Amino acid sequence: MTAASVIADVHREVAHRLAGMEQRYTEGRRELIATLAAAVRPLSVPEILEVTTALPQSSAYRHLAVLIEAGVVARIATGSDQARFELSERLSGDHHHHLVCGSCGTVIDVDAFPRLERALDAAARLAEEESDFQVTGHEIDLVGQCARCRRA
Repeated sequence: MTAASVIADVHREVAHRLAGMEQRYTEGRRELIATLAAAVRPLSVPEILEVTTALPQSSAYRHLAVLIEAGVVARIATGSDQARFELSERLSGDHHHHLVCGSCGTVIDVDAFPRLERALDAAARLAEEESDFQVTGHEIDLVGQCARCRRA
């Protein structure tokens, strides 16, 4: 599958989900999705606006709210005032976790490697046993301090 066909599939899925909410897939929303799809890490709104320069800041926040509601964008809370955004795992098919710097808000993606996933599955089973709750998935953000902030 080529990169162009993958992004075309992403755009089709976003359009489908928005249509289900009676929302339009506008050019601004398309640009925002394309920016997040091309990013190698979760982006803050100022970082998104550096790439999508024609998109006003107020529109970016409104579009992100709708795209989060549609389940195609995920919001990652950070220790700083600025959240970061990425395509949702359901849309990207990329299961991963995050290391979040509680000082500067930097977010680093961590691949879901087998040893970590086994440990998380065991923790989920324990949570189910202790709470009579059925776990159907997990999202893990580990908060700490990045190398740059530790050196400062």
